Amino acid sequence: MQLAQQFRQLNEQGQFLLANAWDAGSARVFAAAGFAAIGTTSGGIAYSRGLKDGEQIDPQVMISELAAICRSVNVPVTADIEAGYGYSPESVAATIRAVIAAGAVGVNLEDRQHGSSGLFDLNAQVERIRAARKAAGDLLWINARTDTFLLCLGVDEKERFLMTVELANAYLLAGADMVFVPGLVDVAVLTRLCQLVNGPISVMAMPGAPSAAALFAAGVRRVSLGVCPMLAVMGTLRDIAIEAREAGTWRVMGERFYGFAEAESLVCSAAGRT
Repeated sequence: MQLAQQFRQLNEQGQFLLANAWDAGSARVFAAAGFAAIGTTSGGIAYSRGLKDGEQIDPQVMISELAAICRSVNVPVTADIEAGYGYSPESVAATIRAVIAAGAVGVNLEDRQHGSSGLFDLNAQVERIRAARKAAGDLLWINARTDTFLLCLGVDEKERFLMTVELANAYLLAGADMVFVPGLVDVAVLTRLCQLVNGPISVMAMPGAPSAAALFAAGVRRVSLGVCPMLAVMGTLRDIAIEAREAGTWRVMGERFYGFAEAESLVCSAAGRT
């Protein structure tokens, strides 16, 4: 309950920067860097197991990784549960209960219908959010994600924007605490969106996006790093592999080297956590 209250306060006060981990080690690195809370990244967890994103992973494996991350840090953890691992409101509620048991104090719940090219019907998604709220009680901060911009829905940006406003307000009315709009980082559009949505907005940082300060100034309450740090790690690993294979040298590895002692200290510092 204390972690849940901390996480709610972080979201409500704003200017909240959230790092997203894909395993216990990455979670500890972010916590050691001073992040006040950790999120999981479904894409990062899936990629680390050689799987595609988009509910291709066994939900029990995802929940197990979430539990390991929660045990590894002393800060609040929020879970990326994709679209809830089931179409029905009952399936979403079951996932919510599993997330709480794993130790998380927040979730991201998508409106993308995996296996199809679009979103859940509005009424269906509203019922899914209501089920999540009922199952969560006051224990979870529910960040309802809409993929309108990520999927470039609508005939043009104007229609996409109006669709986003409609969905966001419906999701908040259904019991969501916040609305997540990945793929949107245009400051002018975000400013208008924050003015028309009746609740807090969160977005995802990505290469080329405005700074956190600029996004917060537009009215955004929370900025998450999403899967991007994990992809940056994969990019670094690729460069190490290419250099080692083609040149037989280790410059990139040396530049990014974490250090054995530092890694051991990071692990030991969390070993006594209860």
